[in-house]
Amino acid sequence: MFGALKRTLLPLLGAAAVLGLSASVDAKLINKADLHAKQAEAAARIRANLPRATGARVSTGVKNITFTNPRASEFYVDGTTIPEVDWDVGPSWSGLLPISSDPNETRQLFFWFFPPGPQGSLDDLIFWTNGGPGCSSLEGLLQENGPFQWSYGQAHPTQNEFSWTNLSSILFVEQPVGTGFSLGKPNITNEDELAAQLVGFMQQFLDVFQELQGKKLYLTGESIAHEGAQYAGMYVPYIANYIYEHPQALNLSLTGFWVSDPVLGWDVVQEQIPAVDFVHKYENVFSFNETFMAHLDSVAERCGYAGYVEKHVTFPPKGLLPLPGKSVEADPGCDVWDEIFEAALAVNPAFNIYRIFDTWPILWDVLGFPGSFFQTQSPIYFDREDVKRAIHAPVNVTWSECSNINVFTRGGDRSLPPAFTVLPNVIEKSERAVIVHGLADFILIAEGARIVIQNMTWNGQQGFQTPIEEDSFIVDGMGALGTTHTERGLTYFEVALSGHMVPQFSPRAAFQIMEYLMGFRETP
Repeated sequence: MFGALKRTLLPLLGAAAVLGLSASVDAKLINKADLHAKQAEAAARIRANLPRATGARVSTGVKNITFTNPRASEFYVDGTTIPEVDWDVGPSWSGLLPISSDPNETRQLFFWFFPPGPQGSLDDLIFWTNGGPGCSSLEGLLQENGPFQWSYGQAHPTQNEFSWTNLSSILFVEQPVGTGFSLGKPNITNEDELAAQLVGFMQQFLDVFQELQGKKLYLTGESIAHEGAQYAGMYVPYIANYIYEHPQALNLSLTGFWVSDPVLGWDVVQEQIPAVDFVHKYENVFSFNETFMAHLDSVAERCGYAGYVEKHVTFPPKGLLPLPGKSVEADPGCDVWDEIFEAALAVNPAFNIYRIFDTWPILWDVLGFPGSFFQTQSPIYFDREDVKRAIHAPVNVTWSECSNINVFTRGGDRSLPPAFTVLPNVIEKSERAVIVHGLADFILIAEGARIVIQNMTWNGQQGFQTPIEEDSFIVDGMGALGTTHTERGLTYFEVALSGHMVPQFSPRAAFQIMEYLMGFRETP
């Protein structure tokens, strides 16, 4: 047998040599120098298209803001003294402020404020919160849109050339009470109470940092999930609505808002209905066997998920979109999301619901979370005593990215999802509003956000009237990177290759979206 095989292969190999095919194989090899040169060229092309961040990689300067209230000096952070950061970040201000002017107030929120970089605007103020409920906004600062970053897998902090300080000043707030370094006993039961406490904090903040009064305010947030909930999609619309409904409460001009990968509607809509279609879209990532895929298809058919999008998500909508069953979470026997999650972990123990492309090994994370499961890292960066002292945080508080206590009391948040309540109002009252979704996010699925939008009425009409075009989101220096669609004051973005934390996983795209929200570019 082997002799026959040898007689067959030798002539073929000889022919390959004659035709020069061996040379073509060698030509496909690439050495490290060439590879790094191509990567550097691509990175340079992206940087060349950052008009408001020119020189961000080499410059750590900031625009000067002088605060005249003597109390401001109590919160000053020397940019040369932040532990592990080996360059001068520039001045910033951080610490605790109460949520009211009551001299006996015990509830305080922790904040960290950064002025704009050299290209940033002095006329604007970005507010950022993470979700949870109870997850720290310092995650956004350190791993998404702050001036320095320490993402998982990084050995040390690096400068963030896509920092939103290249657009304007930015205020990170750990809220509500019970989150991060914030102090006091939580007592809220709904989003309106949360918004009132946050606005109370902002009043105290603006009293100390008076020079920020009168600026245009942009509320931004992302729904990092904690114990099955995803909350900045709740926080931001309700805070915005409170500010619009109480126009004298803050000396700021609320101009627009951003929510990314947000909870907007029911769990069954944003997780269950699109889950099996999501797996089919990324079959090579999940790598499930045919038997399990057939099982998922069967459950989707029986539970009313199969064909839902094709039948009901039309442009324009034909009417209100129905629930697939009786539950707003999942009918008995219809929880395909959890089945998929458990099966994905069996195939890939490093499966990450926040970015499905992650594989083994699980990267070291200086914050220890987020991910599909907690990791025990030592030490957690913001729980280090030297870090706490540098940023005026309470040394006696054990910091964790997501709180171990309930920040909503007496049974949890009683507010309805914002698409049914305040979201239409805040879209109508904002100059621009953006909803952003990473397409590689499994904790909340982009197709579910589309369903919510098509079921929502704002500015006199239900949903988008015309279809969302594929490859319509063109990122400068990169090309098509998802979709975007604008109607009646709302712009929706889907970002390809990005997981749940869009500023972390696709920072150039996130930066461009913020440019659009803030009016620094006319089109998305």
